[in-house]
Amino acid sequence: MTKKSPSGKASAKTTPKPGAGGVKPADEAKADAAHLRTVNNALVDHNYLSEEEFTTVAETLQRNLATTISLYLKFKKYHWDIRGRFFRDLHLAYDEFIAEIFPAIDEQAERLVALGGSPIAAPTDIARFSVVQVPTETVRDARTQVADLVQDLTRVGKGFRDDSQTVDEANDPATADMYNGYAQIVDKIRWMLQAMVDDDRMD
Repeated sequence: MTKKSPSGKASAKTTPKPGAGGVKPADEAKADAAHLRTVNNALVDHNYLSEEEFTTVAETLQRNLATTISLYLKFKKYHWDIRGRFFRDLHLAYDEFIAEIFPAIDEQAERLVALGGSPIAAPTDIARFSVVQVPTETVRDARTQVADLVQDLTRVGKGFRDDSQTVDEANDPATADMYNGYAQIVDKIRWMLQAMVDDDRMD
């Protein structure tokens, strides 16, 4: 079907293309999805947070999401690579620790979405935001693996505690409570791994 333009000439009726392309969220944390000019986004907002408060909270959520994903992958990498006397103990323990950490990935991502954000997922973004580095080399030695994980967990646990205070001051006690729970889990796993390092048989 055609219709006439103001000039009197016939023009083809414009038909919208099916689907819609993606758009990049704004700000340094690649998190702000509340102002995206795209389909199905009209009611996305930052709930009770101001723009400044959201920016603060979103930065911590993106960083901790990336860190938790990297920690999960690191435990899996060591789970696959471990050999020697402590193979069975650590092979099984790593999976037990993973089971405690894994739910936090979806919880943090969905918390960010609930606040009008867009969680990162690309490997390059995860590597950029994470404070945990996933090894590219193969590490077989039990003591080397465990000592490395203890260092990571020390840093991650402190990060959750610091970020809990930061987001609480940014008017987001709900995310602060999440971080306090994660800190407790990380501290417990760190304690268990550190206790293993005290075994002289690991030398």
